[in-house]
Amino acid sequence: MSKSKVSIVKTAIEPEYEVLREAVRQAIDWCGGLDDLIEAGDLVLIKPNVLAAATPDCGALTSPGVCRAIADLVKERQARPVIAESSAVGVDTEVAYASVGFDALRDMGYEVVDLKREPRASIPVPGGEVMDEFSTWQLVKDADVIISVPVLKTHDQAEMTLSLKNLKGLISDKDKKELHKRGIFKGVADLVSAVKPKLTVIDGIIGQEGLGPLYGIPVKMGLLLASRDLVAADTVASLIAEFQPEELGMTVFAARRGLGVMDVNEIEVVGEPIESVKRRFVRSSEDTRVSVGDFRLLHASGTCTGCRNTVLSAMFDMKNADQLEYLSGLTVITGPGVGIPPEVPPESIIAVGICVPENQRGNRFVTGCPPNNVAVVQEILGGRVQAVRTYATDGGPEEGKG
Repeated sequence: MSKSKVSIVKTAIEPEYEVLREAVRQAIDWCGGLDDLIEAGDLVLIKPNVLAAATPDCGALTSPGVCRAIADLVKERQARPVIAESSAVGVDTEVAYASVGFDALRDMGYEVVDLKREPRASIPVPGGEVMDEFSTWQLVKDADVIISVPVLKTHDQAEMTLSLKNLKGLISDKDKKELHKRGIFKGVADLVSAVKPKLTVIDGIIGQEGLGPLYGIPVKMGLLLASRDLVAADTVASLIAEFQPEELGMTVFAARRGLGVMDVNEIEVVGEPIESVKRRFVRSSEDTRVSVGDFRLLHASGTCTGCRNTVLSAMFDMKNADQLEYLSGLTVITGPGVGIPPEVPPESIIAVGICVPENQRGNRFVTGCPPNNVAVVQEILGGRVQAVRTYATDGGPEEGKG
């Protein structure tokens, strides 16, 4: 039985486009190429990670140049490449695109689509563990080939967000929230089994460590990874960041479903060896840039990633707005039945998310599944100052944070 190939290619941190295109070509060729994946006339959906507006060098969003290079290789096969994304819930995809230059690709004639403005469709999930079907868009359903193009970065709840999780942008905001509620790890495996991606190219030119997926610290790696096996690609990427593959729940559940391999003995790495490029990434839990001495954040064991992510993002919003002092003396709780120490005054408790039982909500409760992060900030501030919205916006077709 042949092994799953994962290629690792070194490139410059700020390469000229011709250099970048050849590095992308090499990465794809080394893991099997496109000849038997893409036929003339195929619709090829290229899915970057553009979850929200950010700076091009922050390491949170896929480089437009990498997507352009893939699109050019698709055109060589006489197929139609379409770069498509739906940003995080409550985020206007067009604003996110513009922040890193995807709008410039349109000016060059490339198709760059905001999925939130496309006609809707649904796709079934045969044997789904979490979902029976997903709400998506006709463009996704019609695609002959889907290519995941994530960033090499950490995540505040999933440890890392890579090829598998990146595909969550192919479903509606409502289903994104539902995945967080029902179980994101098994839910992503359901999604992968439904959309059947055929290739991934991981943008590790500038990655991100710490409080990802948006607020982490840039890491200049100068790497591209590619594979037809997304599970294998994420396994190798995790090893490069010095995680154990078993630490990534999405990788584990996808492998169990037979969607790829995570056993390193069944993976062939071509190009740069892992040992020569690996670097330990700071974990989200180790990122201490948001810290308030007498503030408590208590998550129940059943708290989903939606509320966890919302609270962390809200805290970082407050840091950016120089408002962390307003957390002093407060206790934020999330999830179904968190243990609250008896010395915590009830009036200092802010409950976040609909999973908090009614008897724990008190007078300061932020509803939602998950709530928009600005609503969390507003409750914390209690009218003392105005909340500043820096992640989700009111500009997108679907509102809320997830």
